[in-house]
Parts: sequence; C-alpha cells; structure tokens
Amino acid sequence: MSEAHDHGRVMAARHAVTPLELFFDLVFVFALTQVTTLMADDLAWLGLLRGFAVLAAIWWAWAGYAWLTNTVNIDDDLLSRLVMMVAMAAMLVVGLAAPAAFGDYSILFGVAYLVVRLLHVTLYAVVSRHDADVLGAVRRLATGIVIAPLLILGAGFLPAGPARGVLWALALLVDFGSPLVAGTTGWKVDAGHFTERHGLVIIIALGESVVAVGVTAAGEPLTAGVVAAATLSVAIVASMWWLYFDVVALAAERKLHSLTGRDLAAMARDSYSYLHLFMVWGIVLVALGLKESLSDLTEPLSAVPAVALLGGLAVYLLAHVAFRLRNMRTLNRQRLVAAVVLVLLIPVAVRVESLATIGIATAVMVVLVVYEVIRFREGRHYLRHHSAGETH
Repeated sequence: MSEAHDHGRVMAARHAVTPLELFFDLVFVFALTQVTTLMADDLAWLGLLRGFAVLAAIWWAWAGYAWLTNTVNIDDDLLSRLVMMVAMAAMLVVGLAAPAAFGDYSILFGVAYLVVRLLHVTLYAVVSRHDADVLGAVRRLATGIVIAPLLILGAGFLPAGPARGVLWALALLVDFGSPLVAGTTGWKVDAGHFTERHGLVIIIALGESVVAVGVTAAGEPLTAGVVAAATLSVAIVASMWWLYFDVVALAAERKLHSLTGRDLAAMARDSYSYLHLFMVWGIVLVALGLKESLSDLTEPLSAVPAVALLGGLAVYLLAHVAFRLRNMRTLNRQRLVAAVVLVLLIPVAVRVESLATIGIATAVMVVLVVYEVIRFREGRHYLRHHSAGETH
C-alpha cells in the first residue's frame, strides 16, 4: 500500500469524516433545496425530468469529492484546503443557478459546474501522485470528468428546446458510464469512512425535507390541519430515516468491510455512488410533494405533486431494494410490496384531500417500519449488538 507522504496518511487507512468534508457538504444542502425550488416553479412532468437531471449532475460532482476525500487526506494540507473552499464557492454558484439551469442561467450554471469538476480532477491527480494505482484510476476517468461538464456548458449556448435536453442526457450518460468503462482497478476505499459519508448525505437530504415542510407550514395559519399535516410529515421523514439507519446502513457497512480490492471498489461505486442517487432523488421528490400538499390541505393534489409524494416514497424504497440486491443478493419483499402499494395509491391521491394523502403515506411507511421491527427482531438485535467484524 502506497503512502501519500505529503498528506500524512496511508491511502485508504481508516479515518473519520473530517470537519472540512462536513463544511463542504453544507453547500450540497443548499443545492438540494434549489432542486426542489426548480421543480416547484415548473410543476410539470418536464420540470420533474429537469429536476432529476440537475440533481444527478450535482450528485455526481459531490460523489467525486467523496471519493477524493475517502482516498487521500487533504484536510491537513493548506493548498488542498484552499482548493476545496474555492470549489465550495463554485458549487454555491451552481446551486444559485440551478432553478434556471435550463433557462436564463444555463451558461452560468455550466461555467460554475465546469469549475467544480475541473478543480476536483486536478486536485485528485495532484494529491494521489505518490500512489501509481490511484493516479492511474484517476487518469482513466479524467476524460469523462472533463467532457460531461463541457457538454452541459455547451447546452447553455443552444436555444431553449430539445437540443439542450439532448446534450444534458449525453453529459449524464458520459459521467455515469465512465466508471463502468474505466473499471475499478486502482481505487482504494476506506469502507467505514465511505459509508459514514453517504449516511450523512442521507441525513442532509432528509433534513432538507423537514426544512421544506417547516418553511411551507410557517407561511400558513397554524390551524389544526396544518399542525396535523406537519406532524405526519415528520413521521414520514422519520420512517425514511429509520428504514435506512436502523439496519440497512449497518449491514451495508459490514458487507463493505468484508471485501477488498476491485470487489470493494465496485460495490462502493454501485451501492453508493449510483444507488444512493435514487435514494436522494426519492427524498427530494417527497419534499416537493409535502411542500405542495401543505399549500392547500383541503384540496386534492394534482397529478405531478401526487406522483412526487407517493412516487418519491416508492423510488426511495425501490432504491433500498436494489441496494440490498447488490449488497446481499437477496430481495427485500416487504419494501417492494410497500413501493407497489404507494404507486397504486396515486389515483386515490388526486381525488382526496391533501391531508388525507399525507395520512395515507404516513400509514404505509409506519406499518412497514413496525412490520420489519417485529418480523426481523432477532436478526436486527444480532446485527446491532455484535461487533462490526462479524459479517453475514
């Protein structure tokens, strides 16, 4: 194992998430709220698609920095620390421009996003120069890292219309496809740090949902209905938290600890860089659905917010199903069933009051949590009370 001498720690050695990483993630919180704003301002199917595209681009930039800080310690290096802060400033501009990334601020978004990505790949190459394996892996990805943001920037120079969407789609295809083409040779992963960092992002996204509920509720008279809806919304978000952190996060971390080399890197890439995007996307959709529901609790939701709320919960659960399939090679049937039930309830949501829809969503999520706690209590107890070195 090579050492990054000028950064004071062995590659992939166990380390906790640093204050610099958490500081960097604060900007990501803002970008998440802006994606919700984008979709709320364009409450149509195309708006949801644009929201996903912007979220995917921002997520992939964040994921790149997560791999960087997982592999090498940059917190103690003055120049690296300054580069990270410049990247934070550029990411803030990305967030500011995100609601109009397909409109008036498409070029500004593209320029700022390009800066974020170029700083990432340059810093990664510099700090990994003493480890030939990691440096080689970075070089194999560099072409995709540069081409994708250039395509997004290029889309900003085109007239508003389908052509912009085509370039965005191509950019995301290049970004998300490059790691599959480049392979996992050379990457080194600190399993504990990697799972902790992504767990914190799930908390950040869930927190964004609570903020969306709070801000919306604060703008309404605090009637019994609003208080009930806000309380039920917290129950939904708490259920989402429970379903991830009670068992899933622990089991996934232990599985990751049991792997080495390319298998470890491949699972980190698939389970976290790819599948966690859809968990976050589900959370953002739920935030949008709750925000729209609270705006008028006595009226039924229109189709798009109904799909956002119930479909967002379904996406979140389906991402968990895929996560378990990738990690454990087993099917989480109860979460799959719950996701199907939520989708089937969408036609109901467009006919009943919004408050009733929030109540229905809460009931499905709470029943799922209670079922898993009771049905798998022995396995849950074993997992939570035995050492991390024991893997199943």
